Amino acid sequence: MLTELYISRIGFLASMIMLAVLSPSNRVDAQTCDDPVHLRFSMIPTQDIDRDQAYYDPILFLLSKNTGKKVEMIRPVRNYSSIINGLRENWIDIAFLGPVSYLLARDQGAIIEPFAALSRRAVGIQAAGSGYHSVLITRKGSAFTSIESLKGSTLALVDKASTSGFAIPQTVFPKETGISPLKDYFSRIILTGKHDLSILAVIESKADAAFVASFIFMQSVSAGKVKLEDVNILWSSPRLPDLPFVYRGTLCENIRQAVAETFMSANQTEGGRKFLENVGADGMVKASDTDYNILRTIGK
Repeated sequence: MLTELYISRIGFLASMIMLAVLSPSNRVDAQTCDDPVHLRFSMIPTQDIDRDQAYYDPILFLLSKNTGKKVEMIRPVRNYSSIINGLRENWIDIAFLGPVSYLLARDQGAIIEPFAALSRRAVGIQAAGSGYHSVLITRKGSAFTSIESLKGSTLALVDKASTSGFAIPQTVFPKETGISPLKDYFSRIILTGKHDLSILAVIESKADAAFVASFIFMQSVSAGKVKLEDVNILWSSPRLPDLPFVYRGTLCENIRQAVAETFMSANQTEGGRKFLENVGADGMVKASDTDYNILRTIGK
């Protein structure tokens, strides 16, 4: 259900300040490392979780084979925060996060390290390679055909920990377009919790506009939920670093190595190629903490 959001400027700026004071993650030595009986994987709830789980089954099967451990898929319960809490409290071992949710997790004490990101296929508004964009969409045929026409309208955002569905719209978009803060420019702002729900909100006229991730929009097109010609693209952000796969830094080195190798070699196995096909990617690229430095200053 869509919930109305009364955006707090103080709260948002506070979250951005937290990103600027992140401390580096620290690995533990072999004597104190974690060697769990089974591994728990989860991801931020960007769209339909049942479909996402089916998409990830092939790579999780390989992960179990390569680590010798049962791999459990932890379904996100409510929002991005549930995954951040799981990493901080050590009941999630491996996760697929958004760039800002990764930074927030580290700032809140999660000892995690990014190790891989997708190299995406070019399709529609999603460019090839690692990276994506925040895009502002409106329904084709509506009165909202320009940024100026959106003044006083209803805007759908995703989640406070979303990069393309919250942080970039709040910071980069006003600076690039010269408009006032979103809470002043739009008469109403709602949080949908997932990118695909923001897309549907626009298509079903429950919201006049929405900021969503370019690759998730195209995944919704592939799933038959929307057509590219159904929307106007009124704005696209600069290229953003792609969503990181992370693992807990307290896992033993041999586990971390097996996890990283499973993902990085995905295009060399049948199951891995199936996973990549599912998520619209050709392969994986190495990811590191410094890849996300550009986002650490977005609130400044």
